[in-house]
Amino acid sequence: LFEQLKFTRVATFIASGNVLFSDRATDEGVLRARIEQHLAKALGYSVDVFLRTPAEVAAMAKLRPFADTDVEDSGHVVYAVMLHAPLSPAVQRKVLACATVVDHLRFVGRDLYWLCRIRSSDSIVWTSPQMRALKFPTNTMRNMNTIEKLQIQGHGDCQKVEFNNAFARTSPKKTLRRPQ
Repeated sequence: LFEQLKFTRVATFIASGNVLFSDRATDEGVLRARIEQHLAKALGYSVDVFLRTPAEVAAMAKLRPFADTDVEDSGHVVYAVMLHAPLSPAVQRKVLACATVVDHLRFVGRDLYWLCRIRSSDSIVWTSPQMRALKFPTNTMRNMNTIEKLQIQGHGDCQKVEFNNAFARTSPKKTLRRPQ
């Protein structure tokens, strides 16, 4: 599908909507709209697209948003929740107030990082009444191990990394999904 858009160096990374590619476009909004329109036409349903440059993915991979002691525990997992744009400080405060004893949250730039100290499927942070009331914006989530592997995979071979939910969607325009 991405070759049809005349992108070069197209490669997918694990079957969860990660696409590495090169293109000369510099306006992220225009590029995102172009990809979303093409995917909607080809797949028959809308797909939310989140773009990051290799430099942004590398910065995400190097980021340590939580204490090493929390991350080193094999039962703890860190996820990157990618958004299109930063949330306002007021909304960020409301999101952070939804953290629990086992779910820690931290914003860095336009992305939210989630430290989950239990199985993600057992977490209630995303289904809590407080979080649901916020109407959290459309996003996509990746385990930080995936981000680190993408950074290695894409180093020097692409200009953009696209994350989408096209291969895991069950309904158009879903909000926050369980991590992949």
